[in-house]
Amino acid sequence: MSAADTLAGRSARCLGAASLALVTVIAFSSCGDGDGGGRAATGAASSTLEATLVDPDGDGALEHGPGEPLVDRTELGGAAEPRETLATFAQITDAHVRDEEAPARVLFLDRLGPPFSSTFRPHEALSTQVLAAAVRSVNRLAPDATVVTGDIVDSAQQAELEQALAVLDGGAVDPDTGAPGYDGVQAADQPDALFYRPDLDAPRHPGMLEDAARPFRSSGLHAPWYPALGNHDLLAQGETPPTDRIDAVATGTRMVVGLDPGLRPQPGLDTARVVDELLAAGVPGRSIEVPADARRRHLRPEEVIARLAQRDRAPEPLGDAGTRTRLHYGFDAGAVRALVLDTVDRRGGSRGFLDAAQLRWLRAELRAARGRPLLVFSHNPLDDTVRGEAALAALDATPGVIAVVAGNSHRNSIRPRATTRSGYWQIGTSSLADHPQQARALCVRRTAAGYALETWMLDHDGRGLAGTARELAFLDAQGGRPEGFAGAREDRNARLFVPRD
Repeated sequence: MSAADTLAGRSARCLGAASLALVTVIAFSSCGDGDGGGRAATGAASSTLEATLVDPDGDGALEHGPGEPLVDRTELGGAAEPRETLATFAQITDAHVRDEEAPARVLFLDRLGPPFSSTFRPHEALSTQVLAAAVRSVNRLAPDATVVTGDIVDSAQQAELEQALAVLDGGAVDPDTGAPGYDGVQAADQPDALFYRPDLDAPRHPGMLEDAARPFRSSGLHAPWYPALGNHDLLAQGETPPTDRIDAVATGTRMVVGLDPGLRPQPGLDTARVVDELLAAGVPGRSIEVPADARRRHLRPEEVIARLAQRDRAPEPLGDAGTRTRLHYGFDAGAVRALVLDTVDRRGGSRGFLDAAQLRWLRAELRAARGRPLLVFSHNPLDDTVRGEAALAALDATPGVIAVVAGNSHRNSIRPRATTRSGYWQIGTSSLADHPQQARALCVRRTAAGYALETWMLDHDGRGLAGTARELAFLDAQGGRPEGFAGAREDRNARLFVPRD
């Protein structure tokens, strides 16, 4: 029995396994020209324009495959030879840096089946190492700016944000919380079939959890980086506003690993009310004891915004300096203007939300940037956002808009949006939390007919525990491999033409 069969079978006992599939890609280059050097057999530095990782025989082991040259996409017209580069961006999204030992996690929901899924991942203890590996990849790209489009952390916890900022800004990173060492559901002495135990279950990685808890140093992003807020950055488990009662659980010692039979949360209910009622009842179910840690409290939105907007390595103070209640702002990179939207609904839930004040701000920024090449970044795709269609309508009427770039879906996708003027592109990018664990490069170039946006995928370098995480993410029966999160080839490496208005 292969490692893929064993791990998929373990997950399938609760949710059902899916077939093996597709590609993961690794990439480092600048504006589609390629890098050419430093490629190792383990999958370190190379460009998807030059090489990919594939599983041709379906045994769950990735190996080198051919590169994926840029696909010209001319659905909007404007095809012409690319000229000078105006700016290069990197996008990192949905890192979900998580405290895998925290009592407030709801990983037990996975055993209930859809729509509850992916609250537990076999590689969940390795999130800081994966983000650090992605940072090294982005630094090799040497962009003018990096945009981190939300879900930087998994549950708005203080410890998670401290770890994520240490990785992104650079310096010492301590992934461990609670008492020294690992305390959680993946320990070898845990009998629950839902959870992968690396010391015992195939593919075996003895000592992985101990290694994951060790401090390390991150190089940090060399270029200025700009955050967009995601629902997991402000909401407990990305779904409900933090409360004192939730914090009491998060900083306590009881981790629920299984609900009592017959107790099943219903999708669509008032999440905050349901959670509060469950906590008030003591969350009946099976639990384990873990060491407490006060750093597991959930930060309130204004605290998160203050830490992101005014950190020591912030390129400048970001957002509305008067209120700090939402984080939307603009910045320049090369000759390109970028706008960052805040799409988190503070009332709860994962769907995007724009308030009326932010729409007014967006329209004013579009008027000011009129005619300049423009990228817009957000966590939620705007067509899955309350008032998002109003925002898209404002973009439709603005010359110079090249693309709207989002995360949240954990899926690579590129769609044209035609308008009466010309059009622009709607881009979604896969997460670091799931296969294929990629970031995205975005290179804006001028053409005789308008603009070309060259985009391709960046995989992390696979060094150390990040390589283990990539292997486990590929095998995960709930992750992006069976879900098709890698997207089609034209969703990954493409040259997107935008005609001049």
